[in-house]
Amino acid sequence: MGKITRIDVQKRNKERFNIYIDEVYAFSVNGELVYTEKLEVNGEVDEEKLHKIAFKENLSKCKNTALRIIERSYKTEMEIKEKLIEKGYDLESILPTVDFLKEYSFIDDKEYIKLYIKDRIRRQGSQKIKYALIRKGIDPNEIEDNLTNINKEQEKDVALELVKKKYSQLVNREKDIYKISSKLYRFLVGRGYDYTLAKDVIKKTMNMDDIEGID
Repeated sequence: MGKITRIDVQKRNKERFNIYIDEVYAFSVNGELVYTEKLEVNGEVDEEKLHKIAFKENLSKCKNTALRIIERSYKTEMEIKEKLIEKGYDLESILPTVDFLKEYSFIDDKEYIKLYIKDRIRRQGSQKIKYALIRKGIDPNEIEDNLTNINKEQEKDVALELVKKKYSQLVNREKDIYKISSKLYRFLVGRGYDYTLAKDVIKKTMNMDDIEGID
């Protein structure tokens, strides 16, 4: 059991306080904890209370760190967890932080899927989008459900515009149409378009009846 003998406002951050126990610096906390934990001069603190304060302080820091991360760019639940682990927080603080973020809709994987697809479908195929979302920790079934809502004609139109631009670059330095078609195919597949769609838009762009054998 120890006694709080001093509580000093920090010089560089007026919202934080240095706590001294028995005239020795013990820890620093935010102003909210000073109030909620009733920290005051001559107040007594035991090991259990110190542990409770340390947990709440770390949780508060973890939440603030998470909010700063989200301010920079929207994240999935898995991405937030990974970022917080990188920052040195333990699961005891990370898990309630994630619950807090979800409760107040700071993170929402279902909404993230919709926004990600809407942004990427303008320049990528559904397969590339799918695997990118899987790497971000999104449930594959949720991804599939959202990808089925993609306008296939819109996806095809985007692929057609991409391949036309690529074709205009290739045709200036390559005369073999089969080499061109093969490069266009690899280009589209690399962008996440499936085999059938890739063949269709290449045939349309190059006015070819058959492009079998490309790989």
